[in-house]
This record gives sequence, structure tokens and C-alpha cells, in this order.
Amino acid sequence: MAMDGGDKAALLEKHHHLQVEENSWVNESKRLWKISGPAIFTYICQYSLGALTQVFTGQVGEIELAAVSVENSVIAGLAFGVMLGMGSALETLCGQAYGAGQLRMLGIYMQRSWVILLTTSLFLLPLYIFAPPILTLFGESPEISRAAGKFALLMIPQLFAYAINFPIQKFLQSQRKLMAMAWISAAVLVQHTFFSWLLILKLEWGLTGAAITLNASWWLIVLLQLLYIFITKSDGAWSGFSWLAFQDLFSFVKLSLASAIMLCLEFWYLMVIIVIAGHLDNPVIPVDAISICMNINGWDAMISIGFNAAISVRVSNELGAGNARAAKFSVVVVSLTTIIIGVICTSIVIATRDVFPYFFTSSEAVAKETTRLSFLLALTVLLNGLQPVLSGVAVGAGWQAIVAYINIGSYYIVGLPLGIVLGFVFDFGAMGIWGGMIGGIVLQTLILIGIVATRNWDKEASEAESRVNKWGGSVANH
Repeated sequence: MAMDGGDKAALLEKHHHLQVEENSWVNESKRLWKISGPAIFTYICQYSLGALTQVFTGQVGEIELAAVSVENSVIAGLAFGVMLGMGSALETLCGQAYGAGQLRMLGIYMQRSWVILLTTSLFLLPLYIFAPPILTLFGESPEISRAAGKFALLMIPQLFAYAINFPIQKFLQSQRKLMAMAWISAAVLVQHTFFSWLLILKLEWGLTGAAITLNASWWLIVLLQLLYIFITKSDGAWSGFSWLAFQDLFSFVKLSLASAIMLCLEFWYLMVIIVIAGHLDNPVIPVDAISICMNINGWDAMISIGFNAAISVRVSNELGAGNARAAKFSVVVVSLTTIIIGVICTSIVIATRDVFPYFFTSSEAVAKETTRLSFLLALTVLLNGLQPVLSGVAVGAGWQAIVAYINIGSYYIVGLPLGIVLGFVFDFGAMGIWGGMIGGIVLQTLILIGIVATRNWDKEASEAESRVNKWGGSVANH
């Protein structure tokens, strides 16, 4: 049957519309990978510093592995969460200012963030100094608490490196200058691997060697990134140190605190599993096994955090430029991309469950327990696909305070009590603790999906514009 002119036109129109959609999808994917690719690589390299230190100390002995694992996961993990959270206020502000074309504000924002984060470091110092009694209070065994406390004291320089590093990262990230960060992180990781082997295993300096290498590596990253900014001037975003860094600090602290609470509640949630596992019978084996799983989960989470960074940059840039539709489309593309990656990573964990524990430990008992927990690890990895991306959308749009409340409800009112009941009342041990907490992550993910799907994006774009104008006025007038 022959087509009339109207049918032909409609078919051509439909074909053209599909082509435009396909092109938009491809273009948006390219934009996202251009940001997320180097970001994932950078985060994996930086996360691997602590993870490799665990691998090398695991070859020394069970108590050394437990000490580094607990310090890395609990003490440094707590500080990392606070610092990354406080620094992530810059993702909203720098991203939206960059989208609005107000470059000079970025350098001022970074300096404000340094002032706030260095002050925060001083408040976090007691956590490192009094680590043994704090860990014992949380129920960690005295032997593990003493060893982790000794290591925590040696790791104080890392705390101050975090304070300088995270604002630098957000500053460079919002301008999409991610390749410089990637190259620096890769170079530092190579030297870190060599010196970890040399100091921990070859020279047998144990925990002291681990601390020297880890501190030096973090400070090397900070110094090289600073050199890059000072030399290149970052296309005008860096115009030198300024007293403006001390203006509008109260508003900045408010957003920084909301960001910190939101992110810390996520970071600490999985960290709590290790602390609660310390209450189980013969805690060294479950603590080591969960630490190994968290290590693997951490590496996978770096992929999600890379996409979290990408979607945060895309959403904040587009909202800052007033493009609500582009921001919304970006959310759809990144969500589907990360779900696919989550499925692939989950399959890898299940396929290698009998092999990967031996990279971290020579203890048969620890390896067996790790393999037993690997199915819960696989489920957590699957959830890693979407959940951090939705948090990235929240940061890009400036919804940190809303997400903080959702995290309190999902994680600490539902997930944590459920984990304790399953682990201790129903006697499922480490599997019960972790299983209950996965329930909290599922609940949080479902609520975030609902919020992202029902948000008025045009309203978000106008709010971004007023935020840039409000905090940019004092800079623009100087």
C-alpha cells in the first residue's frame, strides 16, 4: 500500500526526532565520560594509597592488618568523610559560578574552604590523639584498639593533607581540569607502591613504615596540585591569595556543614559495620574479613564517586547557566550508565569470591569468612551503581540539607537497628549486621529516586542563579 505525503512526513519527522535523541544521548555520554573517566582514575589512585598500605601490612600479621584497617576505616574514615563533605560545598558553589561565567569566584571559594577545613582539622585532632579509648568505647577489642591508636597518632599529618586537598580537587573538578589530577595521582601511587614495599616489608619498619609512606604520599599530591594551580593560574580562576577568603564565612560554613552531614552519614554508615563486628566472638577474624570486603567495596565506590563528581559538575554547570532541561537529561544518562557498570562489577565480585581474599591475607580463616561475605559485598556493589550518583545530583543542585535528613532516617533509624537485630538477636553475625544495613541503603536509594523524578528543574535553575548572585556580589565589586 502506497504512503501518502502526510504519512511520509510523519515518518521522517519521527526518524529525525529519534536521531536527535540518539545524538543528544551520545553527546551527553561523551561529556560525562570526559569528566568521570579522569575523576574515577584519580579517586581509584588516591583510595589505593590506603588500600595498598593495608595489603602490605596484611603480609606482616593479623594484628597489623586489623590496626591499619580500623585506623583507615574508622579514624581516618571519619576524618575523610568530614573533610570530603565540608569540601563538597565547593561542588555546588564552584560548579554554579563556573556555569554562570564568574571564574574569579572559584579561587576565593577555594580559599574560604581552606580556612574552614583547616579549622575543622583542629577539632578532629582529639579523635587521633585519643583513638584507643574511643575505639574501646565503641566496643573494639583492647588489642586492636591499642595497635590502631598507635597508628592513628602517626597518621595526624594525613588529616591536614585532607584539609588542603579536597578544596583543591573541587576547584579543579568544577573547571573540568581533571587530567592534571589524574597524572599527579598516578605518579604518586607508583612511588607509594615502591616505598611501601621497601619500608614495610624489606626494611621491616611495620606500622611506622606504613605511616611514613602514607603521609608522604598524601602531602606529595597536595604540593603537586598546588604547583599546577599557581603556575597555570587556572585560566583566571586563581588570582592569588585574598582577604576576601574571610568574608561571608558564616553562609559558607552553613552549606559546608550540610554537605559534611550528608556525606558523613553515608561514609560512617559502612564504617560502623567494622566497629559493631568488634563486639562479635573472636573479633579479629570478622573484623579482618569485613575490612577486606570494605576495601573492595571502596575501590568500586571510587567508580561511583567519579560519576558522582561528573553529574555534580554537569548539574551545577547547567543550572548555573540556566539550562534546566540539559541538567535533567544529564541525570537520566548517568543513572542508566552507572546501573550497567554496577551489574558488571557485581558479576566480577561473585566470579572471583574464592580468589580475591588471598590478595589481602595469608590467614585461611580470614579468607574463608571473606568468601562467605562476598554475596553481601556483591549486593552492596550493585547498589553503589545508582546511590552515589543520586547524591551527586543533590550536591550539584544544592539539596544537601534534604539528603542529610533522608540519610538519618534510612541509615540510622532503619538500617543500623535492623543490622544489630539480625547480627546479635538472630545470631547471623557479620552477615546479619551487613544485611540489615543494606536495607537502609535500598530505602535511601528509593527515596532519592522519588525526589529526583519529581523535582521542578526550572525552579532549581533560578535558585542557582540567585545563589551565584548572592555570594558573587562581594567578589565582583573588588
